[in-house]
Amino acid sequence: MFSLYLSKLLPLFFYPLGLACVSLVVALVTLWRRPRTAAIAIAFSLTLLLFCSNAWIAKSLVRSLEWQNIPPTEIPNAEAIVVLGGATKSAFFPRPTVDLSEAGDRVIYAAQLYRQKKAPIIILSGGRIDWRGSGSPESADMATILTSIGIPSEAIVQEPDSLNTYQNAVNVRKILLSRGIRQVLLVTSAMHMPRSLQIFQRQGINAIPAPTDFLVSEGELQELGSTPKAAILNLLPDTDNLHQFTIALKEYIGSLVYRLRGWL
Repeated sequence: MFSLYLSKLLPLFFYPLGLACVSLVVALVTLWRRPRTAAIAIAFSLTLLLFCSNAWIAKSLVRSLEWQNIPPTEIPNAEAIVVLGGATKSAFFPRPTVDLSEAGDRVIYAAQLYRQKKAPIIILSGGRIDWRGSGSPESADMATILTSIGIPSEAIVQEPDSLNTYQNAVNVRKILLSRGIRQVLLVTSAMHMPRSLQIFQRQGINAIPAPTDFLVSEGELQELGSTPKAAILNLLPDTDNLHQFTIALKEYIGSLVYRLRGWL
């Protein structure tokens, strides 16, 4: 468990906002005795934030991940739909029930695939990390959403113990083997799909990528430079761009760490 906490917390200091904060702390500490060092630290922080929060850079980095597994026009049939966690918020006050998070498209898309008869069962994989609050595992929260929109409970299989993508694949593999399932549709956010697909395939799972929750579309890329004014405005810092850059960087760092651990 300690290694899990470490893997989740340490990278925060290497993402743009965390790194800029560390640099500004250095500037604050050295401001009076070493003003040159402080000036360099401030300049580094400013450059870093300006670079990572403009739309041209952020959307290009996101696209490099999301467009690796563009789904075909017709999604093929499989024996199960596997949905990875990270798509819900628990029903804590004042929420009246479970909410979908930004990645909630995963749950809705799985329901759509099921209604299209792409597979007879939906396997929901995801637990809940302690520091993110007690409550139901993510698999249970996703099941709540699915049954509320008419997916029969007997078509849902929950895997509530996974705390990361590697564990998703390992635990889902056990379910597939016990049920004799050989091919699945893997549903997760498009940005998360490259790493997820590699991990599942490394576990010997015949997974067909069915990405959703695309943050960058062809239309959004065209809008970047649609006019000279748009091209300039998209260079300006924006918190949403910084967020997109950060989560894309997180995926690349995650892939590197997983590769070093032999999971990819």
